[in-house]
Amino acid sequence: MYNGEKLNPAAFIEEQVADIRKTVGKDIVILALSGGVDSTVTALLVKKAIGDNLICIFVDHGLLRKNEFEDVLEHYKGMGLNVKGVRAADRFFAALKGINDPEAKRKAIGGTFIDVFKEEAAAVKDAKWLAQGTIWPDIAESFTGKGVIKSHHNVGGLPEQLGFGLVEPLKFLFKYEVREVGMALGLDSHFIGRHPFPGPGLGVRCLGEVTPEKIHTLQEADAIWIGALRESGWYEKVWQAGAIFVPQKTTGVRDGVRSFDNVIALRAVNSVDAMTAQIVHLPWELLDKVAKQIIDTVPGINRVVFDLSPKPGATIEWE
Repeated sequence: MYNGEKLNPAAFIEEQVADIRKTVGKDIVILALSGGVDSTVTALLVKKAIGDNLICIFVDHGLLRKNEFEDVLEHYKGMGLNVKGVRAADRFFAALKGINDPEAKRKAIGGTFIDVFKEEAAAVKDAKWLAQGTIWPDIAESFTGKGVIKSHHNVGGLPEQLGFGLVEPLKFLFKYEVREVGMALGLDSHFIGRHPFPGPGLGVRCLGEVTPEKIHTLQEADAIWIGALRESGWYEKVWQAGAIFVPQKTTGVRDGVRSFDNVIALRAVNSVDAMTAQIVHLPWELLDKVAKQIIDTVPGINRVVFDLSPKPGATIEWE
């Protein structure tokens, strides 16, 4: 909770807008939008404070959900944000080539993002500040008394390398509090209700080396999973859901002959603050329908499993 007390969204907005104005004055602020609620709420807060002096950059690293770059970019422009879309998938896949370790993958994605963002930021004249949608669980998982649980893309590194000052108005909030602030700012339900999505995107939901082919397969399976949750009315009852590509070959049958293909795992959890998470008890009929559709329509997949692991001992993401 913000300052150890129940959040008052209107008071929080007033306080942060005043603080941002005092901090940055008439300087230009740049912000990396991700499509998620955290960076979107941050953008609306900063825009409310400094108007057109906020310039947003939305990087397509090739690890977004199916059609997400085009859909989200259109929504951002409809919200009046000054946003530039940057396609850079090839650079990210090149940086990920041959990497299997989860932390190494996160660092490769983060490092490439810094390179792309530095280039785009250099084109923004007089930019002196970087705004980020960092929230409290990002900080808590990146720095603990027993070491890093997992590195988060927006904790450390970027401001120092760019030489910018840092604006993080949400850094002491939990996800549910960010949503409350978003509602008070008038953010539409498309963003308020979106499930959390990792900064490294599907890169941490694709086990082992990340390739364009694996990501394409994962995007197709994930679209079926998320689409089925929306259609059945379960999407709003789930805090976070996603599909995971598991590069484990298993024997199956396709078109009457033996297949030897990969596995998709389905994940659906409920949480309040992302520090702990519980499994959502979905209807077997729904899981059965999704499994059959993925196996029947997504090439290279012949087995679907459902992840029953809570946090702790698992984390929400597989990597």
